[in-house]
Amino acid sequence: MLYGKKNQEENPYLDPIFGSSLEGDPLPKYRLNQKGVEPRIASRVVQDQLVDEGNARQNLATFCQTYMEPEATELMAQTLSINAIDKSEYPRMTEIENRCVNIIGDLWHASEKEEFIGTSTVGSSEACMLAGIAMKFSWQQRAEAQGLDRTKQRPNLVISSGYQVCWEKFCTYWDIELREVPMDKEHLSLNMDTVMDYVDEYTIGIVGIMGITYSGRYDDLKTLDALVEKHNQESEFPVYIHVDAASGGFYTPFVEPEIPWDFRLKNVISINASGHKYGLVYPGIGWVLWRDKKYLPEKLIFNVSYLGGELPTMAINFSRSASQIIGQYYNFIRFGFDGYKEIHLRTHKVAMYIEKELKETGYFTMVNGAEHLPVLCYTLKEEIDVPWTLYDLSDHLRMRGWQVPTYPMSKNLQDLIVQRVVCRADLGMNEAIEFINDLKDSIKELNEAHLVDGSDVVKKKGTYGFTH
Repeated sequence: MLYGKKNQEENPYLDPIFGSSLEGDPLPKYRLNQKGVEPRIASRVVQDQLVDEGNARQNLATFCQTYMEPEATELMAQTLSINAIDKSEYPRMTEIENRCVNIIGDLWHASEKEEFIGTSTVGSSEACMLAGIAMKFSWQQRAEAQGLDRTKQRPNLVISSGYQVCWEKFCTYWDIELREVPMDKEHLSLNMDTVMDYVDEYTIGIVGIMGITYSGRYDDLKTLDALVEKHNQESEFPVYIHVDAASGGFYTPFVEPEIPWDFRLKNVISINASGHKYGLVYPGIGWVLWRDKKYLPEKLIFNVSYLGGELPTMAINFSRSASQIIGQYYNFIRFGFDGYKEIHLRTHKVAMYIEKELKETGYFTMVNGAEHLPVLCYTLKEEIDVPWTLYDLSDHLRMRGWQVPTYPMSKNLQDLIVQRVVCRADLGMNEAIEFINDLKDSIKELNEAHLVDGSDVVKKKGTYGFTH
């Protein structure tokens, strides 16, 4: 979101601070106060502004981690001042980042016969941007070697219409044609019957998604790899796969290790993941790896020589705190493989419980159950005749503190209105039972309420429902 003068509230001042020397002296909201205030007062003012903020533990809309152990948060607080870009001044932090990349490479089955390479990023959006840039520059090198006229048409990227907005940003910033493979009710992930129809000599790559944001579904990467392999054997213009595993990258290896989606597949050349999703770190950390350094053009690696030494970097962001990297390494040390697996299996069990309870209400059809990620996506049954919508249900759940999003699916499916519940590690069975009880109570209240639509005029005072 962009902010500016139009976003200013009508009252430009903060309320007076009770029980302090500044009581009666309001502080401006949109300009600096002339003088500073005591630390306790500044802290109290900020806390007061957040008093009615949503409870992160009840936010079932976000994939992002909302809880870390006190020991982890203490470590992260202690390392907030470490600049992750300054490798020469902070060599131990640099080694910790290196260890994380190697741990992730092992988790994603990087081959010992190849020289994998990777880096931390500010979330998966930056990771996707770096992977996309590498695909474009690699395509340019291949096109020049093959004598392709690059001015004839724009290069393109192939992806399902269930993509996350970062890919639209990438294509806009780098003048790439975004070729969307439409999803429909029979194909709620990348359509393997038609995907190769979108590929030509100007295709820089195909993106497969391990955890579509709209529903949580996985693309069939094994089938996609076979299709790409067949294409590459028959065409002089090869194409390769990047896997956007923002959600699944730190989940699938532990829960469904038998699924081939990573560097075990020949034509998967790069993968990104969010450490702040099922990697269990607070928001602000992502990772991107290439199966071999030959897939990362050297011109994208920059040598920084003015921070006390000459060290390579390729991140778009420059100065940033190393605290999230430290948080990721803490989790790797703390949980190990078995710990991550236990946490995710417990989360999956919670998702299966919620799915069962949703089905037993008789109101919902599952669009995506807990087959893979613990993400539930459902819609109202067509045959159900109720005077309320999923939007009304979201409103009622919000009254009880639960944030559960309702939205239309992606292009070509926008008539399908769904609700989604994302189960994270901090949603225990006790909270899940409370959520289901609140959901059932909300349905009961909606069934018994008097609902009006936007065209009705309430002529007398009384109880009525919600307008959408």
